[in-house]
Amino acid sequence: MNVRTATAADLPVLEELWRAFVAEVPPPEHVELDEERELREIADLVRDGIALLAVGDDGGSTIGFALAHRAGFRAGELTDLYVVPDARRSGVARALVLEVVSRLEQHGIEHVELDVQTSNGAARSVYARWGFREHRVVLVASIAALAARLEPAAPGVELGVVFVQTDDYAAVERAASAFAPRIGSPGVEVDAPVGGWIAVRDGAAVHDAAALRRVAHELSDRLGSVVISLGIEAGSVVRLTALDRGSIIDEYLSVPEFHGPLPPGDVIALAANPTVLQRLTGADPAKVRTVATAASPADLPPPLEHAAAIAAALGLPPLDR
Repeated sequence: MNVRTATAADLPVLEELWRAFVAEVPPPEHVELDEERELREIADLVRDGIALLAVGDDGGSTIGFALAHRAGFRAGELTDLYVVPDARRSGVARALVLEVVSRLEQHGIEHVELDVQTSNGAARSVYARWGFREHRVVLVASIAALAARLEPAAPGVELGVVFVQTDDYAAVERAASAFAPRIGSPGVEVDAPVGGWIAVRDGAAVHDAAALRRVAHELSDRLGSVVISLGIEAGSVVRLTALDRGSIIDEYLSVPEFHGPLPPGDVIALAANPTVLQRLTGADPAKVRTVATAASPADLPPPLEHAAAIAAALGLPPLDR
């Protein structure tokens, strides 16, 4: 294999390789590909930038290409890098990038940058191994989804209920009355026991996720009980938190990355854990497994309906009184 400079005569080959790359790694759904413009840019780089072809040992087959150009006084940009599938893991990409680096260096360029889709895990792993590091992150949201999340929640769609695993109504009422003034609650309502659970509804917790967490923690800590809090955040997503003696044992969020990107392990951790919830509530693990998460609120039932289904799966009292 050898790397050589691409010329105008190689444009048909470059175009073929570029189309193979696009077919393999299509652009994000919000990007409309203008093929004519892209091919013009390839021709411009062949003429004025850095355009390289990797040629196989047979001397005739083209097995990869790289395109780059100066992007600033001290920086260059690697705009394209592609190797045909049969020639991968044989050093072709490394040889192409090494030649790009050599030519950029000859022009006094000290840094090179590139764009890569977050979904292209294989490429990102290779680039990280070579020493590329993130220096900016481009975020994308659909207008419809963004508008839906930024709109104030419609009246009546919020929810904040804490369920205490006990039949001791007097103890729950005493505990709730004791901490409510300290956490700035406008008032706490304690329902009669149903099926071994007492529902506590706090005026502040209905619209404040942090207040709901405080109520759940205080009750679980003071009573030494299993407590389940169930709330709707931003009028869109359902959060369940399970506590035992004041400590969080399990947590669920219907759209794990609703509030922002998370490490993969955290996404998994925000799914309901059937084993843990069975131990705490006696719920049927099969029913707990039906409690779904999704990438978007649009992929789930309306939040109140979804919260009611979760309560039913765990054997909690009905949400409506």
